[in-house]
Amino acid sequence: MIDTLDKHFQQILQLKKSESSLIQFSLYGAYFGMALPAGMFMRRFGYKKGIVMGLSFFAAGAFLIAATTSFESFGIFLTCLFILGCGLATLETAANPYATKLGNKESSARRINFSQSFNGLAWVIGPLIGLYIYGNQGAAPGEKLTSMILPFALIGFVVLIVALIFLRLPLPEISEEESGHAHGVVTSSAEELSSWHKPLIKQKHFVLGVIAQFSYVAAQTGIFSYLINYVTDKTQNPHFDVSYGPYFLSIGFALFMIGRMFGSYIMSFIKPARILALNSGLAILLLPFVSLNIGWASLIALYTIFLLMSIMFPTIFALGIKDLGPQTKKAASVIVMSVVGGAVFPPLMGHISDIYSMSIGFLAPIPLFGFIFYYALKGHHVKA
Repeated sequence: MIDTLDKHFQQILQLKKSESSLIQFSLYGAYFGMALPAGMFMRRFGYKKGIVMGLSFFAAGAFLIAATTSFESFGIFLTCLFILGCGLATLETAANPYATKLGNKESSARRINFSQSFNGLAWVIGPLIGLYIYGNQGAAPGEKLTSMILPFALIGFVVLIVALIFLRLPLPEISEEESGHAHGVVTSSAEELSSWHKPLIKQKHFVLGVIAQFSYVAAQTGIFSYLINYVTDKTQNPHFDVSYGPYFLSIGFALFMIGRMFGSYIMSFIKPARILALNSGLAILLLPFVSLNIGWASLIALYTIFLLMSIMFPTIFALGIKDLGPQTKKAASVIVMSVVGGAVFPPLMGHISDIYSMSIGFLAPIPLFGFIFYYALKGHHVKA
């Protein structure tokens, strides 16, 4: 629903594309500020309490948005969104490495891809909910902003209930990082054990993984954020009405969800790094075609990129924390910090779009996918 809000605030407050991208800056900037504290919390209290803390922050942010939206202040909204983002950062720091550890390491990328597939369902529904709540056009600004109270209050209550459920669930606490054992069975080779003692900064696959994740989230957020702008730009797409925007976004997220589910399946037969290389390479080839803006053909190319991006975040995450042993939680925190790419890049992409055109703006993510392609081919290899 955040991507729907981006376009929503552009229309109501008459923001430029680069200004409305402050929504992403506030949300993803929280990842940079919260990831390390979340990792420290987990190292002391475990994954389960980390998940509960993340849900609690998320609920608090939603309640604050509901309580302050009647002020009709973009700045206050961004502050509340930052708190909500702190919850998301904590959840990513806790849940992602937890998913990779619940089983053998060979299938870790497959597990995290499958678990993150369920994000896509919410992303599909979110824009449609936004369309139902905010309508297509014509309401007064006060009415539209006030209409945010009920949905965010409901979100807060639901997330709070989920947090209480997690408090009662008997989830296993993974401890093989500290002991070198999982469920009583030795799982680490001599080479792995020796690599555990290397500082993270000297773990090349981890350092490059942080950069790759920064690049991916930057590219993903830019593409997600400006899809509606792209398809409803009257100077280039006169046949697509602004009211269609949420539908276009939901279609893209549906493809994203399908891509993750399919990707988690084919990872049974093909190494995750090879799939990552293929997908990032194809994205590089398709973005110039998107930039040509030749109607439905370019839109199909853009939707194909949604499909290709689907497996990138969880796959890079799994490759980046591979074989790090007792340093896994700290490494996960740093990789989650790299999500700040989603705060940094959209303003740049928006600025390019303001100066030239939205189509030209879609050339900007190419170098980011280029680095991901390199990481998938060579940078992900673990070196003792």
